[in-house]
Amino acid sequence: MLLADQWKEYQLLECGSGMKKERWGDVVTVRPDPQVIWPKSGSSKWSDFDAFYFRSKSGGGKWDYRNKLPESWTINYKHLKFKISPTSFKHTGLFPEQAVNWEWSMNKIREAKRPIKVLNLFGYTGAASCAALSAGAEVTHVDASKGMVNWCRENVKLSGLQDKVCRFIVDDCLKYVQRDGRRGKTYDAIIMDPPSYGRGKNGETWKIDENLWELLADCQRILTDQPLFFLINSYTTGLSPTVLTNMLRDICPSNGAYSCGEIGIPIKGDQKVLPGGIYARWESN
Repeated sequence: MLLADQWKEYQLLECGSGMKKERWGDVVTVRPDPQVIWPKSGSSKWSDFDAFYFRSKSGGGKWDYRNKLPESWTINYKHLKFKISPTSFKHTGLFPEQAVNWEWSMNKIREAKRPIKVLNLFGYTGAASCAALSAGAEVTHVDASKGMVNWCRENVKLSGLQDKVCRFIVDDCLKYVQRDGRRGKTYDAIIMDPPSYGRGKNGETWKIDENLWELLADCQRILTDQPLFFLINSYTTGLSPTVLTNMLRDICPSNGAYSCGEIGIPIKGDQKVLPGGIYARWESN
């Protein structure tokens, strides 16, 4: 497991009984996490928080604010700055465990010592896009949600990267890749974080078990002759990192290295680690 343990302004404070308590700068939140199936410490009352997310029995949920918070605020990860804003579906706009993938991609781009074009699919609020831009890459950021793409624009500006080359695309990722294939457009590196289930901007349905292979096959057609890396991250329950690696082996060049596993966040003052998804990577030799 790779640990995102270099944070200064984010911290996973406690976990137990299906909930996790986190610090985002000066703000402390408590929200559900399906991986936390062990009990909460008997000595902990979890009373020192600013916002608590309650799940509704009918689906969804809402935040209960103990202290008045701004609509959004920012936190830093080294040289990057991100907007944090609690959403109605319990997220905050950032997955801190992904810092391990940001670090890896930044190192690969810097070490390449050549111009690198990165395609970030299902790019969400753009943390991975910001990381790639900061390392010197040209980035195409694609997500079906206009709101998420606009949030990416904000993060790019917050990180002082607005003068870098970044294309912000609101589109269905599969259709976008297929169009790029017809246009003959290519990329040196591809990052993707496909959801288990989703809908495109025109109502297209995405199911990871039915559509991921088609997407990967189409991505193979838009890789340059000398690709740098291919990174897949997933939060789909039950999906093995070995399965993702097997799929990469069928589309990536043979002269490269593969790695896969879990990513996670260490819990403060505890020997436990909270798993935060899986990854599979291919990188050129």
